[in-house]
Formats: sequence, structure tokens, C-alpha cells
Amino acid sequence: MREASDTDPALRPAASALLGLGSLAYFLFLFVWFLLPAFLTPVIEQLGLSNTQAGLVSGGVQATYVPLALVSGLVVDRVGASRALGGGLVILGAAHALRGVAPGFPALLGATLLLGVGGTAITFGLPKLVADLFPPDRTGTASSVYLVAASLGTAVAFALGRPYLEPLLGGWRPVFVWSGVLVVAYGLLWLVVSHLLWSRTDHFGSDDVGGFTLGSAREDVRTVLSHPQLRLLVVVGSMHLFLSHGTQTWLAASLESAGVAAGLAATVATVFVLARTTGTLSVPAISDRIGLRRPAIVGCGVLAGVGLTGLVVSGQVSLLVGAVLVAGLGLGGVAPLVRSVPIELDGIGPRLTATANGFVFTVGEVGGFAGPFLVGSLRDTTGSFAPGFGLLAAGGLVVVVAGYLMVEPADYSDDESASGTESGTSG
Repeated sequence: MREASDTDPALRPAASALLGLGSLAYFLFLFVWFLLPAFLTPVIEQLGLSNTQAGLVSGGVQATYVPLALVSGLVVDRVGASRALGGGLVILGAAHALRGVAPGFPALLGATLLLGVGGTAITFGLPKLVADLFPPDRTGTASSVYLVAASLGTAVAFALGRPYLEPLLGGWRPVFVWSGVLVVAYGLLWLVVSHLLWSRTDHFGSDDVGGFTLGSAREDVRTVLSHPQLRLLVVVGSMHLFLSHGTQTWLAASLESAGVAAGLAATVATVFVLARTTGTLSVPAISDRIGLRRPAIVGCGVLAGVGLTGLVVSGQVSLLVGAVLVAGLGLGGVAPLVRSVPIELDGIGPRLTATANGFVFTVGEVGGFAGPFLVGSLRDTTGSFAPGFGLLAAGGLVVVVAGYLMVEPADYSDDESASGTESGTSG
């Protein structure tokens, strides 16, 4: 590959275009993913799902990440961001169209799991794209771009799904089928356009990856799994996904069960997504400017815990909106940091960015699956959403503790990890 030139790739049209087009891929991924929570009530009614089954299906994408994330990260580091994103889009688009023709729970769950397979390529392909096109001190801001697109995809799913797309296309099934076809078409378009643009920009990443050999893969996995700072980041990522997916999946349904009109509940859910977008835009940019990651992570944990606690104890709509805003800011702010910090870590860097993110999500999506599942199960058991959302609120404290224990990436040296490992071995 070519060495990075003196010209900042972030200012080059081709690099900016690739980031924008890649961000649209994340928009489409989150759009089709969260069309299911947006249509959860009619899907439950038509397919006769229990709340537990609905929670399983809603957490199906996250469940896919648990066994596949690390493997997917290894593959993405080897095939590159361009091919990973295109292949992922085709798979998840086809899977979402299959969700639209599912006759019952097993088929719906199977199609959702397949959607998750394609989603892993998007989730790890975009950090790889950023690591290749942008210098480390701008990765937080660059990561915000595609995460804002993801938040917008979620918001559009709720804002347009039932109010506009359902009456326009005639129900949730045709909405799912045609949106899936759209994603497949965009995946094919991405493969062509990214191929044309890729050679027109300089790159910061490394092509020094050991290929598809067992030895190189084993060495990369050993490097990633033994990294002490990455382990703490796994805790942060797990809690972020636990809180984020649990809240996003059940927020509208919990408000409807409390007597809030369906339209207003959808509006509050959209406010949550927009608050996350605000946090995603502001927190990483501030963190990039001051050069500090650790205080940003701790602050986001505080905001998330306080906001989710407010959802449990608030009884008025105005207070609920305030709680949603606070929680959304915290959860939105920490999301880009989880993805960009590995790029800055000594011993990881751009070369192993996708593998490191795969490790974070392998463990983290246990939380991402547990969030929707536990909230739904506790609702079935207790008849209330309060216990489930109380459990989500406690996750904010875990983020605070893990962030406090982290070392600033700029202050961390892989030599410290090596010496620590030697001491542990000799002990």
C-alpha cells in the first residue's frame, strides 16, 4: 500500500466520500434491524409471539455476534473494509427480506440470525475503514460520522415505519421485503463505487496481516485477548450494548403499556435516538480536542445511569422525556469511543482494529442480547417493565467503574503489558 502523504486524507474527496458511503451502509443496517422493534406490536399479534419470544427475536442479531464477532473481525482485517462492507450488505438485505415472509417464530428467528451475520461485516468493516483513512487523533470524530448515520437509521425506522411505510406499502411484511431488496442493491453499488475510489486516497492502515493461515490468526487472537486495556474496554462495550439495545427495543412498548398513546411513545423513542446522536457528535469531538478518553467514558456512564434511573421513577411525560435525553446523551457518547480506542492502543493499532472490535463485540453482545431478553422476561414474570429498566440503570455504574480503571491510550505502552505478563508468569 502507499504511505500516507503530507496531505490529510480526511480532507481528500475520495476518503470523505468513502466514509460517507460507508456510513450509509450503517444507516441501512440499523434501519432494517430496528424495523422489527418499530413493528413489534403487529408482528407479535400476527405471529402469536409471547413477550419472551419477542425478546429472543429482538436480541437475535446481538446473539449472532457472540460466536461470530471475533472470527468476523479476523476476516475483515484480511479482506479489507471495502469487500467486507459490500458482502455484509448483500447478506443482511437478503435476510431482512426473508423476515418479511416468515410464517412464524422459528423462521423469523432464523432470518434475524442471518441478518446478524451480515451485520458483523458492517460493524467491523467501518472501524477498519476509519483506521485506514484517518490518523489516530481524528478517529473519534470520524467514528462519530458513521454512528450518527446508524442512529439516524434507527430513528427513521421508528419515525417512518408504522406511521408512513406501513400504510404506503400495506403492512409490515411488504415493508420488510422491499427494504431488504433496497439494501442488497446498495451493497452491489458499494462494491463498484468503493473499488473505483479506493486507489484515489492515501492510507494510514497496514497491509501487514498474516493472511488466512491458522498461525497468523492464532497470533492475532492471542495479542488481542491478552491486552489488559482492551479487556476493560470489553466491559464498557458490554454494558453499552446491554443498556442501548435493551432500552431501544422496549422503550416504546413500555411507554404504551403505561398508557402513553402509540404515536407519542414512538415520538419519545425517536427523541432517545436523537439524543444518542447528539452524544455521538459531541462527546468524541470534545475527547479528540482535549486528547482524553478516560474521563469521557466515565462521564457517559454517569449520564446513562442517571437517565435510565429517571425512566424507572418518572411518572410524567415531561420527566420521561428529560430522562430519555440524559440517557441518550450518555449512551451515544460512549459508542464511538468503544470503536475508536483500539486504533490508538499500543499493540493493536490499525492493523488489528477489526479483530479488536470483534473481541469487544464477542463478549459485548452477550450484554446486547441480554438487555432485550431480560427486560422482556422480567415483564412476563412481574407484569412490569420497571425491574428490567432498573437492571439497565445499574449497568451505568459498571461503565463508570471500568472507565475509571482504564489508562489513557496515549499514556499506555505495550511494554507495560509485556512486563506485567512476564511478572504474572514468573509468579
